[in-house]
Amino acid sequence: MSAITQHMIARGDGAAVELFLARPSAAKSAGAILFVHGNQGGLLLGGKEAVDDGSLLRFSARLNVTSAAVSQPGFGASDGPADFCGPATQRAIVAALDFLREQPSVDPSRIVLYGNSRGAVASAMVAAQVPDLRAIILTGGVYDLKGAYRSGSRGLQQAIQKEAGLSSEAFSDRSALYHSHKIHAETLLLHGKYDDRAPVDQAERFSGALSETGVPVTLHTFECGHRLPREQITPVLRDFLTRILAPAAIYH
Repeated sequence: MSAITQHMIARGDGAAVELFLARPSAAKSAGAILFVHGNQGGLLLGGKEAVDDGSLLRFSARLNVTSAAVSQPGFGASDGPADFCGPATQRAIVAALDFLREQPSVDPSRIVLYGNSRGAVASAMVAAQVPDLRAIILTGGVYDLKGAYRSGSRGLQQAIQKEAGLSSEAFSDRSALYHSHKIHAETLLLHGKYDDRAPVDQAERFSGALSETGVPVTLHTFECGHRLPREQITPVLRDFLTRILAPAAIYH
């Protein structure tokens, strides 16, 4: 396994995006997975979170794929400001996907986008813009931001108001539920039944909307809140990712 490398890539609007990359030791054309982090409790680690907790190396080694983690605007070394999963964040993710497609170790037809929490919000919107993703994995996301704002905590409301504003356009630009007809990638939704930040009905409604358009979608709910225990989601991820990316690999 090669060492993790850090890259600063262009977002396309003059801003820079931080990306961390881990390649399999045998650099043949294989699949890739891009992680998009959540809020991180104010730590603003960005993609480095997946480096520090071992996810980047673990997924790359066990699936024999290239794994990457992008820092959203305002997180890590990516240029800000944060825009609560909005157009700038979505452009950063698209830039990271474009960078992955150019890597010799990556088969561009087998790229998975994996977003957590606010990363899931933005990743779902990106999936509506990028038609050739192999699959998307979304954990603990909201897909109707206006609905989440109305029922959310004061802290969530303040974050949305500060970073995105409260216009109809701002909500639409961050609500994949209303763009589900543009999503073509197979989708795996993971959500806690007792999530107090992103109510489970958000995932249920989004799953239903995708299913109506004919997209293969699977929703798994767990007996937990917003944070999904690793021991509960690992078997689900193992089955899904080995089929999508590396059928012969064994994921522990």
